[in-house]
Amino acid sequence: MAEVLLIHGSCHGAWCWRDVVPALKAGGHTAHTITLPGHGDGRDPAGVTLAETADAIAAASTPDTIVLGHSWGGFPISAAAEAAPEKLRGLIYLCAYIPVSGSSLIDMRKAGPRQTLTGATAKNPAGTGYSFLPDTAPDLFYHDCPEEAVRFAMQNLCLQPIRPQDTPIQLTERFDGVPKAYIRCTSDRVIPPEYQVQMAAQLPPHRVYEMQTSHSPFFADPKGLADLIGHIAKDF
Repeated sequence: MAEVLLIHGSCHGAWCWRDVVPALKAGGHTAHTITLPGHGDGRDPAGVTLAETADAIAAASTPDTIVLGHSWGGFPISAAAEAAPEKLRGLIYLCAYIPVSGSSLIDMRKAGPRQTLTGATAKNPAGTGYSFLPDTAPDLFYHDCPEEAVRFAMQNLCLQPIRPQDTPIQLTERFDGVPKAYIRCTSDRVIPPEYQVQMAAQLPPHRVYEMQTSHSPFFADPKGLADLIGHIAKDF
C-alpha cells in the first residue's frame, strides 16, 4: 500500500482533495494533504517564495511518500525533489507542469501551444496575486464535475501568490534521479492536453497515463483517480 501526499494547484487548497483522500484510504493507502503557503491563510502574497513552498512539501514527506502535484503543483513538488530527494519515494504529475530547468511556471505557461487563461484571472491591487474570475472558473476547471462539487470549489477558491510562479527553477541530477509518472487529462481546458503530451514525453511510456476528465479529476472521478494512484504506486 502507498503513502501519498496530495499537492493542490493554483488558487486551490487541501480542500480540493476532499473526495480523493477517503477513496485512497478505502483502497488501503495512507493519504494526507497540505495547503501551500499563501493560499487562503491571510499572508501577504509578496512574501511567499517557491523555496518556502518546496520546503513545506519536503517537511510533510517521508522517504516512503509518493508526492502528487496537480497543475502548478508540479513546480513545487519538483523543487522539493531537487532540494531533498531522500525525503520522497516518487513524483506523480496530475495534468501538471513538469518544469524545465531555468524556467518559471509563467515562462512555461506562455510557451504553451494555446493560452487558455486569457481574461480568466484578475490580479489584486498590489499585483502580487491573482484570482480566477467566478464567471469563467466553472467552465475552465469543473465542466464535468458534479454541481455540488462546483459550488464547493467556488466557495473555497483563493488568491494565488504570483512570486513562486514567476521564479525560475533550477534542477539537477538530484531531481532527475527521482522516479516520476504523469497523468494526462484529455478534456483539460486549462493546460492543453497536447502540452501535457509534450511534457510527459520525457518519461518512460509505461509511466504515462490518461484520464478522460477535465482539469479537476479530483471532483470529476475521485475513485478513478485514487485507483490509478494506487496502480502507479506499485511501479515506484
